Amino acid sequence: MKKYTKEHQWIELADNGTAKVGITKFAADELGEITFIELPSVGKTVHGNEQLCVVESVKAASDVFMPATGNITEVNSPLEKDPSALNDDPEGAGWICIVKDVIATDLDALMDESQYAEFCK
Repeated sequence: MKKYTKEHQWIELADNGTAKVGITKFAADELGEITFIELPSVGKTVHGNEQLCVVESVKAASDVFMPATGNITEVNSPLEKDPSALNDDPEGAGWICIVKDVIATDLDALMDESQYAEFCK
């Protein structure tokens, strides 16, 4: 199940209780070529709507916000050397982090794929 925020982040829950988090294609397109990402720290708990990390593009520096509260267990460290996956495949290989212990009620306020597509129109 994948859910989206109005700030153009996504969270996708896996069967094992973890979830991947990233930015949407819409966000990547709006940012332009992403040149740098400051990844979050493994082991840190980030609450829903709190700053997760910062991305810099040729246009601007932008905060990325956490879609739902969770504890970061892994970051996509190859992005530090080559952030191009954030533009090339933002909802696949360009994921930012994996979290566990996601607060399920935080997900209720998020949009599903069809709601997000309508929101972006």
